[in-house]
Amino acid sequence: MSEPPHRRRAHASSSDLERYAGLFAERTRVMRSSAMRDLMAVTARPEVISLAGGLPDTSSFPPQTFAAQMTRIAQESAAEALQYGPTEGFSETVDCIVEVMGAEGMLPDPDDVIVTTGGQQAIDLICKALVDPGDVVICEAPTYPGAIPVFCSYEAETIQIECDGEGMRIAELEDTLERLDLEGRRPKFIYSVPTFQNPAGVTMSLERRRRLVEIARSRELLVVEDNPYGLLRFGGEPLPPLYQLDGGDFVIYVGTFSKILSPGIRLGWAVAPPPIMEKVVLGKQAADLCTSTLTQYFVREYFSDGRWREYVESLTELYRERRDAMIEALGRYFPPQASWTEPDGGLFIWATLPPYIDTGDLLAKALRDDVAFVPGQAAYVDGRGRNSMRLNFSGCGENELREGIRRIGRVVEEQVELYGAITDKGSQGKDARAATPGGETEEVAVDELEPFNNALGGDVLPFRKAEGA
Repeated sequence: MSEPPHRRRAHASSSDLERYAGLFAERTRVMRSSAMRDLMAVTARPEVISLAGGLPDTSSFPPQTFAAQMTRIAQESAAEALQYGPTEGFSETVDCIVEVMGAEGMLPDPDDVIVTTGGQQAIDLICKALVDPGDVVICEAPTYPGAIPVFCSYEAETIQIECDGEGMRIAELEDTLERLDLEGRRPKFIYSVPTFQNPAGVTMSLERRRRLVEIARSRELLVVEDNPYGLLRFGGEPLPPLYQLDGGDFVIYVGTFSKILSPGIRLGWAVAPPPIMEKVVLGKQAADLCTSTLTQYFVREYFSDGRWREYVESLTELYRERRDAMIEALGRYFPPQASWTEPDGGLFIWATLPPYIDTGDLLAKALRDDVAFVPGQAAYVDGRGRNSMRLNFSGCGENELREGIRRIGRVVEEQVELYGAITDKGSQGKDARAATPGGETEEVAVDELEPFNNALGGDVLPFRKAEGA
């Protein structure tokens, strides 16, 4: 008897939406899509040069090592690796996590650690444990684009504090906390990526780190430190993580193996004080019972030979070369009105274009030339970032990086020239110059942008851009 053919469903019609509309939870009204996930289907095409995802170079992982480790698991631990595991994670996996954190000077109590399905789940579980609808969450501007959909899903009111070349502006944070005090409101936590920030690439200075920890202690506020990139340093001097400065009383730490081993294993972790960890564990049990035992066994095997630091060092050298290639290409192909960060580590460069260019519109044009990036607006909750973009330099070879930047630069130049023709300013565009790291910000009048806005059919609005971010 033959199987019936699968029915291919057409896109949802208005009648379909009406049929299900009354069933949706209220929180779905404020859920936001992930810009990176939306781009995955497009960037998976082999002809597309993707500077969009936060992709580490997994091709550099030795396939013979992978094969040997999986073979050992199959021969020696197959039954255990294919079974359920404890919600908190195997103690051997936690030992690997403690070793990774120790490489940056941290000494967490293993009982304070939970193994999660990637760092993304750790952020979600923290929000699940702490955030009610309407609660205030504070983060950087710009912030990790993957965190924004999580905050929105839990109906948080997200307040963003601008960054400059030294990370989050702590003076602005203090002003915001004072204002919230007067309103009788207390933030549930402050979320920060202090080292090689995603998306800006900037690193919070030691002075600001210390001040942030002092504020957390004096006000008894929680800080969520997301540190996926701390070991991927190829310039500058290492700085202590917030968790190390605090000792784990008010800083909840989030880490991942995605950037130092593989994102495909979906293995991350969180470190939190026991009362918070208790709630996080309950949330984890409700979500997926436990993190993949098979990938936990893989991490254990990988760490058993003691060479993981050598692999990370090889990655950092590779990424240094690729960062340099991207910066060189930006200088060659982007217009003089553009600026960009020059990170000492991590995976990203944040480029800022003249204020009259909308990078959402620019992305549509760039995709026609088979190149992709993340528009800056994805890193904000309030519409800012329209003339900025996040560029990933770790996932492509140097020649691809140069070609990708060349293609984006060509589309940017077309818009600069169009703006110059419409406004009779020529190609210099000095009156609409974007902010540079540590420089001053200029704003453009609405009536000056209207001709260009109408010509593109876009929605270009002036806004204040964060210095150096």
